[in-house]
Amino acid sequence: MFTKLNPATAHSQDQLVWKVLFDRQTALLHRRAAPAFAQGLAKLGLRREAIPDIAELSATVFEHTGWTLAPVGRPFEPGAFFELLAERRFPIVTRIRPMHAFDFSPQPDLFHDLFGHVPMLLDEGLADFLHMLGQAYCAQPVGSPAREQLWALYFFTAEFGLVQHEGQPRLYGAGLLSSAGEIHHCVNENTPRVVFDLATVLRTPVTGERYQQQYFVLPAWEQLTECVAELAGLLAMA
Repeated sequence: MFTKLNPATAHSQDQLVWKVLFDRQTALLHRRAAPAFAQGLAKLGLRREAIPDIAELSATVFEHTGWTLAPVGRPFEPGAFFELLAERRFPIVTRIRPMHAFDFSPQPDLFHDLFGHVPMLLDEGLADFLHMLGQAYCAQPVGSPAREQLWALYFFTAEFGLVQHEGQPRLYGAGLLSSAGEIHHCVNENTPRVVFDLATVLRTPVTGERYQQQYFVLPAWEQLTECVAELAGLLAMA
């Protein structure tokens, strides 16, 4: 199940895809990404020149938030994914999207995980939030509606979330940070961006096969961790 990517021997086409995506996303994200993303990117030292070494990144992430990175050959089903989150381990898919899927990749890939997720893992608030989601998911019975709700909460935060910063909505979800097409769709004036409400998020259907119909905006970064207590109360009443 687990594979190891050696960036030094990665196919030249993969290196080119990484470089082009890196350049385009960093340009698109200027003044659009949450501060935590830019801070994490700088701490990791990610560069356009080459696909980074996953083991080295894992060591850096562990120093900051106690998480490690787990290279995998393909995306997981939610159950296996949340089990890793409960152990403070984040899966990194070792394949990178082909040229024809530059704008939008319906499945997580190397760029989505390394560029979109890993910088945010250096933020203690988000790292603790993901750990809590993993633990809460694993505590629910298989087939429980609560598991679907927790998946929705993860999806509309860690994948497609925005947060208000200095009066503007900033991107922090990896599905946005790593996709030019999703960014353009999100910032379009006709795309709904609504205030984050936990109850609404939990009952919103999840789809990863197309651009999102709406995005949820946290009024403040602190609300991401504050909603943990509210979520615990809702699960207790279920």
